[in-house]
Amino acid sequence: MTPDESTLLQSLLRTTPTAALATLHRGEPAVSMVPFALLSGGEGLVVHVSRLATHTQDMLDHPGVALLVTGTMATGDSPLALPRVSIQGHARPCPVDAPGHAQAREAYLAKLPDAEPLFGFGDFSLFVIEPESLRFVAGFGRAMAFKAERLRAVLAGSTA
Repeated sequence: MTPDESTLLQSLLRTTPTAALATLHRGEPAVSMVPFALLSGGEGLVVHVSRLATHTQDMLDHPGVALLVTGTMATGDSPLALPRVSIQGHARPCPVDAPGHAQAREAYLAKLPDAEPLFGFGDFSLFVIEPESLRFVAGFGRAMAFKAERLRAVLAGSTA
């Protein structure tokens, strides 16, 4: 991964506010949109979801999930040139009494401060999606796959 590609991946994950979340719903694939944030060390992505949403129960029933984060299209760009990262991982609930809850909440609200009132709703809770593998497309013909350890290195500033 080049330094420019590393910077692009960091920017994509740190600034894009939403992702497509793929879950298994009643044995069939389902995709929804979720706001997300990145934990500071890159060890997980945080989502704040309602029990009323089907994807919440899906994550409890089948923690294997995928997220797709896509960059925005500039005028004249081809959709095939959009930067994007697909992250496969496992979702785990992060209840208020969990050791990492304060850090997850802080990361989420730092990126999405307008979501703060939702933390007062009893049906909303945090989940952390722990990445296992990623597929990053930095542009047309520039694709790479790697494991979560490399993501953490990239987010720490290494392009290795």
